[in-house]
Amino acid sequence: MKEHDDRGPKLAPPLVQPLDGVDGRVGASDVDGGPTRSRGASARWLSFLAGLFVVLGVGTGLAWLLRPHPIPPGHPGHFNAGPTPVVAASVQTGALPVTLTALGTVTPLATVTVKTQISGRLVKVAFREGQTVRAGDLLALIDPRPYEMALAEAKAQLQRDQALVQNAEVDLARYRTLVTQDALPVQQLDTQQSLVRQLQGTVAGDQARVDSAKLNLEYCGIRAPVSGRVGLRLIDPGNYVQASDGNGIVVITQLQPISVIFTLPEDNLPLIMKRFRSGSALRVTAYDRTLSSQLAVGTLATVDNQIDTTTGMVKLRAHFANDDLALFPNQFVTTTLLVDVLRDATIVPTAAIQRGAPGTFVYVVSPQRTVSVRPVTLGPTDGERVAIQSGLTPGDQVVVDGADKLRDGAKVAVPIASGVEGTADGATPRPHHRRREASDAQR
Repeated sequence: MKEHDDRGPKLAPPLVQPLDGVDGRVGASDVDGGPTRSRGASARWLSFLAGLFVVLGVGTGLAWLLRPHPIPPGHPGHFNAGPTPVVAASVQTGALPVTLTALGTVTPLATVTVKTQISGRLVKVAFREGQTVRAGDLLALIDPRPYEMALAEAKAQLQRDQALVQNAEVDLARYRTLVTQDALPVQQLDTQQSLVRQLQGTVAGDQARVDSAKLNLEYCGIRAPVSGRVGLRLIDPGNYVQASDGNGIVVITQLQPISVIFTLPEDNLPLIMKRFRSGSALRVTAYDRTLSSQLAVGTLATVDNQIDTTTGMVKLRAHFANDDLALFPNQFVTTTLLVDVLRDATIVPTAAIQRGAPGTFVYVVSPQRTVSVRPVTLGPTDGERVAIQSGLTPGDQVVVDGADKLRDGAKVAVPIASGVEGTADGATPRPHHRRREASDAQR
């Protein structure tokens, strides 16, 4: 047996890994790096698995949190939690004015740039900037002395020529007598008649020059052509002014009365012209641009003679007395033109109108405190009120606040609130708040 064992293949002796640092020797395994790489790979695998478990855990938690949870019946968010609080108003019957709203510009009826009609030195300015003047008031004065002398010269020439005419007329009468006595040729009589006519023409020209000199002298005093408010002075006294000056002396703007020019779509023109031709005075009210303050009330004066083809709009002019000067030139205003009044119209607040798949509709509150969708046909609108042509009857209760949370058949709770006529069950609100307001007013 021994011989057989000796002859067989020899096995390598087992490797023994010494501990590092025990005897200061480095083992062969450290040189190869086999066990060290195994431990590093194992650590990386453990880290990867731990991260994977963390990610899976976080994802599972988020999925659980984001999944839809059924709302319990008693929860406030459940659709059967209880009636939805809303505010309702009664459908009324009354008169509804049909108005057209448009933006307009305050435009004076007259804006005049006062200029001189003669040349001369400006010696006086008789107005204050911003002053209100009347037609004929003196505004400025040009040195009148040159024109006074021109008038005197024209008058002197007129007197000279008038004397010549008188002398020629006396000679003409004498020649006529001599001709009848055959003491003078007829030709000489004809010549004298022609001379008289020439001198009469010269006198007429002299009279025209006198009148022209008087007119120039009158033009020395520059007067207001219209009544209105003067603006800033455009020239100072001492300057030499001429009729060819472009700026003028001052600008006068007529403020009383005044007009507003506004535009409306051409689709409204037939109704406006029908009322306008009938002689009706269509009322126009001017507000500020936010419609929060009424400025003046006037009447429609005229409609333009053509429609703007680029915009499809037509211009209209309204006149206002403007006694309190609330309207100022070039001011932007919002105008409302009253074209008709609907009698016995069915009226609801505009807040009750909803728009959706059925078109325009309202939520009608039944006596059982449930709402139903009711399609309606709208008519003209006046501010916060709108006329209903079909779909509602007077006395119906419609939701004006809280409709965004409703659906057909939903239960509602209608509180008794100030300013709401009636409740969902048709009861009349108690006037306790009115008595309290009256008592506060007395105190």
